[in-house]
Amino acid sequence: MSTQTPELGDVVRVRVRVPSDFGPVHSIRTRSNPDHEPHFTDATLVASTGGWDWWEAPLRVENPVHGYRFLFVLEDGSTGWLGSSGYSLIETRDSEDFKFVSYPAPPPWAKNTVMYQIFPDRFARSSEADGRELPIWAEPAEWTDEPIHIGPSTARQFYGGDLLGIEQKLDHLVDLGVTMVYLTPVFPAHSNHRYDALSFTTVDPLLGGDDALISLVDAAHARGLSVIGDLTSNHSGDAHEWFTSSHLTPGAPESEFYYWLDPEQKSYVSWLGVPSLPKFNWAAPELRRRFIEGEHSVVAKWLKAPYNFDGWRIDVANMTGRYLDQDLNAEVRQTIRKTMIDVNPDTILLGESTNDALGDFEGDGWHGAMTYANFTRPIWGWLSKRVEKSWFFGLPYGTIPSYTGLDVFEAHQRFAAGFPWRVRLHNMNALDTHDTARFRTSALDGAVPVAFGMSVTLPGIPVVFAGDEFGLVGDDGEHSRSPMPWDERDASASTIDLYTQLIHLRRDHVALNEGGIRWLHAGEDVLVYVREHADECVLVVAARAAFDVEVELDGHPELLWGETDATDSRLWGDGPSFTVWRLPGIVLPSF
Repeated sequence: MSTQTPELGDVVRVRVRVPSDFGPVHSIRTRSNPDHEPHFTDATLVASTGGWDWWEAPLRVENPVHGYRFLFVLEDGSTGWLGSSGYSLIETRDSEDFKFVSYPAPPPWAKNTVMYQIFPDRFARSSEADGRELPIWAEPAEWTDEPIHIGPSTARQFYGGDLLGIEQKLDHLVDLGVTMVYLTPVFPAHSNHRYDALSFTTVDPLLGGDDALISLVDAAHARGLSVIGDLTSNHSGDAHEWFTSSHLTPGAPESEFYYWLDPEQKSYVSWLGVPSLPKFNWAAPELRRRFIEGEHSVVAKWLKAPYNFDGWRIDVANMTGRYLDQDLNAEVRQTIRKTMIDVNPDTILLGESTNDALGDFEGDGWHGAMTYANFTRPIWGWLSKRVEKSWFFGLPYGTIPSYTGLDVFEAHQRFAAGFPWRVRLHNMNALDTHDTARFRTSALDGAVPVAFGMSVTLPGIPVVFAGDEFGLVGDDGEHSRSPMPWDERDASASTIDLYTQLIHLRRDHVALNEGGIRWLHAGEDVLVYVREHADECVLVVAARAAFDVEVELDGHPELLWGETDATDSRLWGDGPSFTVWRLPGIVLPSF
């Protein structure tokens, strides 16, 4: 594309690169669908270099999300279609088109991000925490106690990690090489996870209050780290000031904020039927004004001085604004982003959508998805032992499924290819999070470098859940919320070094941050792909067993990381293994 940030009405030139030995091409046209009426433009051959033919066509951007694909006509009369999901001999669906997005672009820094997720209660505890009076709900625990992950104490077990504790450990994050800190909620609540907020206008005193957040963000910024917060746009807690003002109080100004099931406003809709998490009704203008709309809203407050968050991750974004025949999700996400642009356009907005996220992620609001379908579940299926699991990222399989490398490729293509490219660059590549078991718990022996290596080399934002670099394990989401074992740093040195090396590999190579992706091989035990950029290309081989693959490479590979072998036509080695090489950049004819 001649630009990744077009505006409505712009004419953008798009190119398709065709191998010279693909077969004699008679013509190529683009097919787009402005206003849902197909439109075609002719492509012309503009260059032939390095074994590739470059065809170029002009396209006018006529809708905020403007899809297009290429129609090939070969000299023998046969035809084919090229879209985001690959080359097809039959007509493809509009959802499989490449996409222009004319909405405001994500901040430029975001595509170069490596995220580190922190669950504040379990990361680090400052000495100031010792003097804080605990609320009645909290059940104090020693830092070395194992997390309770079954029963009523799960949400009440309280270790006392705080924001000053995080600030005191920021140098660890700098050494690791991560660039963004994602904090799960910091607002006061009646649980250790704090997704049942009592208020959105103050920081939990148990974490140190507002001043502690200001100090943490300032200290992080001074070290080159960005910091984003976590908001529950789908629900509040049942002790939230808005809910307590309206529960059993018909006519209260906040009554319209929730879905009531009886005239007395006793019963209400909640997140998945959990009564402590009453669901917001986004048809309420006053809720929008207080929470997401304008410079005085909750969304705006924490992005401005003196707090200066660099963005938001939105909890259960997929459910927000949706109930029965009501679907206000688009309005909510667009309003949140507009407020962010008005207050500080240099901020990022990520939304949780744990399954097929494509429909909500076309660039109009969320910049990227926290999702499991296109990366996490396929990687687990390929690189985990087949053990019993009653829960597999929301799927009731009863066990971790067994995937081949080809399954991983097909699942990744199915769930990732339809995203606009700039959304895809900002999707989170998480092996695990505070809501899941730890990957290492059931990983094949030697598979962690392969899995995390793919996190840092596939398009998207790599994610480290605090403790992964220490080799922590956990059977489910609550069990994985282990306190950080800071006293075991020396014993974990090799794992910390592995994560550090792979994170810096990602940061040091422009092709891994913004380059395109081309898959070269997908087999049962090995995947080969190349991230391509004008400055350099990066070749990646991820294997779970021994492999020997013939490929055609554009130049002789230079080893960057790993131990397996390569020539310009063959890759081979043992597994599990993860290896990365550098290749020459793509020679791009000038636009």
